Amino acid sequence: MAACHFLVMLDLHFVRENLDAVREAFANRNFPADSLDQFVELDARRRQIIAESDAINQKRNSASKEIGDLMKAGQKDQAEARKAEVADLKTRQTELDSQRDEAEDAMNDLLAGLPNIPAADVPVGRDESANVEVRKWGEPREFDFEPKDHVDLGEALGILDQERATKIAGSRFAILNGAGARLERALVNFMLDVQTREHGYTETLPPFLVNRTALFGTNQLPKFEEDLFHIKDERGFALIPTAEVPVTNYHAGEILDAKDLPIKYTAYTPCFRSEAGSYGRDTRGLIRQHQFEKVELVKVTLPEESEAEHEKLTTDAERILQLLGLPYRTVVLSTGDMGFGAKKTYDIEVWLPSQQTYREISSCSNCGDFQARRMSLRFRRAGGSKPEFAHTLNGSGLAVGRTWIAVIENYQNEDGSITIPEILQQYMGGLEKIS
Repeated sequence: MAACHFLVMLDLHFVRENLDAVREAFANRNFPADSLDQFVELDARRRQIIAESDAINQKRNSASKEIGDLMKAGQKDQAEARKAEVADLKTRQTELDSQRDEAEDAMNDLLAGLPNIPAADVPVGRDESANVEVRKWGEPREFDFEPKDHVDLGEALGILDQERATKIAGSRFAILNGAGARLERALVNFMLDVQTREHGYTETLPPFLVNRTALFGTNQLPKFEEDLFHIKDERGFALIPTAEVPVTNYHAGEILDAKDLPIKYTAYTPCFRSEAGSYGRDTRGLIRQHQFEKVELVKVTLPEESEAEHEKLTTDAERILQLLGLPYRTVVLSTGDMGFGAKKTYDIEVWLPSQQTYREISSCSNCGDFQARRMSLRFRRAGGSKPEFAHTLNGSGLAVGRTWIAVIENYQNEDGSITIPEILQQYMGGLEKIS
């Protein structure tokens, strides 16, 4: 494996030269730092092998010149003896090359399992209790009756059927019917229209099956293998857990022109997650499903612009909730609550009356060059300068099912009917109420 294969995951040189800082960052993420001890050992071994190989190469070059001189001088026996010595050196160099490849493979595997380094302004904390609220919008509605949850409302209206979904597929699936299905479709079209018309995103419709290379590029592999639904054939496909995977990989392996950045995509897709390790959590209703729909936002940016573009992406997602009149708050995640590939993440949480709390409806992450290194996504500035790694950002704009829940619960009436938010009525054929 060539050394250039290290142009993925974390920057090899950064890790080597900032071991203490990386160790502290991993501790803040609750990530075991013993991986770094392995890295130090493997890196020392690899450099030792390379140094010995380089020394042997110098000896071979010197011996080749000496053999030529001996042959010119007619000293054939001495020349043959030197040739035998060179052959031994070549055998040793081949052994060293194999050992170097093994060390590099081991380092590559190790680096693939290391998370991104948090940005300097991310709050340090062990879990979600250290998340920090940065803003809040809207006031939760005060009901003059006891608000119901989306399950009771949806089943009573005949727009939600979990029982038959379980019969067809199993737990954590749902069927939407009639106006409920139309509301889901209306939300998708509304979100796409806002992001394309108001915020300048280009709509794309990607494959819903992806290969292992794409999954590695957006860091679903190797860490989150068990969360995927795999297709059992020789091609190694998996159903997408989010449109982030195919859309961020759109320009994988390419060198883009700096003047074309930022590139902004939005995509509607279904998403499929096994929810491994989450059993017992959010089992009621549509909060945590194996199949759900999402409108995704993805950006490819210049490094110096990614922080500002991250703020814009987050407010682009928030705009959907503002237009729908749904109260929400935005929090910045702590080091211990942040996703594997993110350097900084904002969670947008919508108000759910039935739970009397805010629940996540979007995560908006700046991944820096972490994903770009994994998928070799680069750009070149004017003047023929050396290619650089781009920065990638992603966020939900929004999770459609959770938005459906929020509309149903926040716009419910005492008689069990649901008022359609005014901005959605044009997408619902003029329907003003589900009753």
